[in-house]
Amino acid sequence: MFVSGVEQRSGDRPERAAILHADLDSFYASVEQRDNPRLRGRPVLVGGGVVLAASYEAKAFGVSTPMNVRQALSLCPQAIVVPPRMAAYSQASKAVFEIFRDTTPEVEGISIDEAFLDVAGLWRIAGSPVDIARGLRARVRAEVGLPISVGVARTKFLAKVASAVSKPDGLLEVPPDQELEFLHPLPVERLWGVGAVTARELHERGITRVGQLADMGEGPLAAVLGPAIGRHLHALSWARDPRRVDTGRRRRSIGAQRAMGRRHRSDEELEAYLHGLSDRLGHRLRAAGRVCRTVVLRMRFDDFTRATRSHTLPEASDSGTAILRAARTLLASAMPLIRERGGLTLIGLTLTNLDRADTMQLSLPLEQRAESTLDSTLDALRDRFGAGTVTRAALLRKGEGFSVPILPD
Repeated sequence: MFVSGVEQRSGDRPERAAILHADLDSFYASVEQRDNPRLRGRPVLVGGGVVLAASYEAKAFGVSTPMNVRQALSLCPQAIVVPPRMAAYSQASKAVFEIFRDTTPEVEGISIDEAFLDVAGLWRIAGSPVDIARGLRARVRAEVGLPISVGVARTKFLAKVASAVSKPDGLLEVPPDQELEFLHPLPVERLWGVGAVTARELHERGITRVGQLADMGEGPLAAVLGPAIGRHLHALSWARDPRRVDTGRRRRSIGAQRAMGRRHRSDEELEAYLHGLSDRLGHRLRAAGRVCRTVVLRMRFDDFTRATRSHTLPEASDSGTAILRAARTLLASAMPLIRERGGLTLIGLTLTNLDRADTMQLSLPLEQRAESTLDSTLDALRDRFGAGTVTRAALLRKGEGFSVPILPD
């Protein structure tokens, strides 16, 4: 634990650190080590052509995601590679989230292996936030068999930083009166919004620590990085984050991707993968009662650089056919770049500008969408018999790829 400080008021800020960020450690790899005793204490890589997860024993050798498995094995030759078991990860995630919601009703899921919890109202019945965090970690270990790191802080941002600093399998509290003492010595990469490009810009100016960035001031920071990112990073560097735990938060985008390894893929194969991704995302949209306006094609090349292309539909839709039509247009426009860069190692689709399907404006003639469409028929078959029950002929010998577990849409 960092330190336990004295409560203090600062304007309208909460007196206590009562937001928890709970994050399962190396989730996929931890599930594999839990279920297979011979993997415990050994370096484990989960994946095929690309590392989806690495145990901390493998990370100690410099392995990271999404590294190519061959590169990972060159760093850690003794690593054991295991194929993903998405159903096992989904089941483990559900069990952990049941514990989260049994701890407090104020839970905001971020992904299948992490969530924010607001425990401010539980002092009288459950003890201090740190006591609650200890109990949560013990339950996850005892009932699900997995290690989990928890950060406790006044804001979501600091709670997430605290959980990351406490890893693996740790607990860290940041008291309100010692937030800057905790935050300012950390590298600037700890700030949300500082990726490789922004970090390079800052490093070139000698800014490597959060405290240096805070001292730089909002104006000079905005001049270097732009007004929006400058204002955002300056606020975070002074521990200002007004967002509360949002239990009604709905996904702003949904996506799916297909890792393909480094073998050359023909144009026909790439298009076949788009068919599978479009079908998968269309199914998820309809199951969640959502429609989308924008389709984004995501590409990763052989050197692990990335590119995106996007297309906005004339009207919001949940049709797999409309999604596929837009995706094929994007792929066709990107083919010269793909050939120039030597092919793709990953292709993905993301749907953004989501809205509720019941708010969708009807087009002329003003008729409701038919319920007995091909999409709805295929949805019913997949829901009843499983995702792989019906697939496109183009994917028969290729498979649909891994369907990564996700939080409900």
